[in-house]
Amino acid sequence: MKAEKRFDTILYGLIPGILLPVIAMLVLWKVKYDGSVMEFLGKFQQAGILSKIVSLSAVPNLLLFFLFIWTNRSFAARGVIFATILVALVMLVLKFT
Repeated sequence: MKAEKRFDTILYGLIPGILLPVIAMLVLWKVKYDGSVMEFLGKFQQAGILSKIVSLSAVPNLLLFFLFIWTNRSFAARGVIFATILVALVMLVLKFT
């Protein structure tokens, strides 16, 4: 297996694709809020905008997707797309509950 294609699996795209939105939300929490994470999420749930915050946290996946595309790692890019679809499903569940 070539070294450049070594990280071209769906799993290598799925794991960072799931972790990156979580990290983005934690950065948003740290920058914009002084309380705990649960208070932060509860505040946005009460305001009815938690689904919007979750969808915005998936934006860094776009950069990760293009990074994998530019380096010819199409299977890893597919993993990022799958992770983004999972984030979208979470956003829909939060929106309609």
